[in-house]
Amino acid sequence: MHFEMSLMEPDLQLNNTVINVVNLSTHYRDRKILDNINFDVRRGEVMVIMGSSGSGKSTLLRTMLGLTMPTEGEINIMGVDVCNASRNELYKLRRSIGVAFQGGALFGNLSLIENVSLPLLEHTNLDINTVKIMSRMKLDMMNLSGFDSLMPAELSGGMVKRAALARAVIMDPELLFFDEPSAGLDPVVAAELDEYILELKSALDMSIVVITHELESALRIADRITILDKGEVVVCGSVEEVKQSKLEKVQNLLNRRPSREQLSPDEYLDVLTRAQAAKPHRGHIND
Repeated sequence: MHFEMSLMEPDLQLNNTVINVVNLSTHYRDRKILDNINFDVRRGEVMVIMGSSGSGKSTLLRTMLGLTMPTEGEINIMGVDVCNASRNELYKLRRSIGVAFQGGALFGNLSLIENVSLPLLEHTNLDINTVKIMSRMKLDMMNLSGFDSLMPAELSGGMVKRAALARAVIMDPELLFFDEPSAGLDPVVAAELDEYILELKSALDMSIVVITHELESALRIADRITILDKGEVVVCGSVEEVKQSKLEKVQNLLNRRPSREQLSPDEYLDVLTRAQAAKPHRGHIND
């Protein structure tokens, strides 16, 4: 498969890399979800990983976090071999990583400030007053001051996303993963969230990986973009490099053109035959 990737000097790339994914493949039972994935994330950049639904974005995120083990390949995050790390090594690594999940993943029985404070209470010995001060600082950064006591059910969709982001960065992680930040939001709120991501990168010198299928958001926030298609990387480069790609799959995505594989009659018959053969035998109609 043809694949495009931008290049830089090897030594510079190695010293500037916070995530390095090499020849990564992942299966769910007999189905290959990720196929020989190679890319890196550089220090202080926003890397956007995008693709259509079913392209493997969420599986890649879970694999990088060590929640799904790959079939083969390597993942190195900030010097830790994720695929071979011990439970204790993964625990220490995850303390340096913030994750904002797609649905927010706020605890419904905790108030806004309690949700945001939780990582500090779980992983530090800070006194409660310091925890409250730090939590309110992050809430203020996300324009959520004054909403401390609200419960998740009382928050709008945009507020839930910002609250999840505040919790993800409460411990000032070196690396942030943000899964589908714009999903379910109107364009104005989505644009505001894009600004928060860029502010975090600038203010906290953070490396950020954003998983999304929202093209407008990707082009706005990305330093580089990696595009997946059917579990494979088809292009990885700067926004301008991706825009100039001559690959049909990339241009279909950028220009919102449907991509339909055309099968010959013989190929279509073969697909139907294999699908029928895979079904369990139920006997004859008159049995």
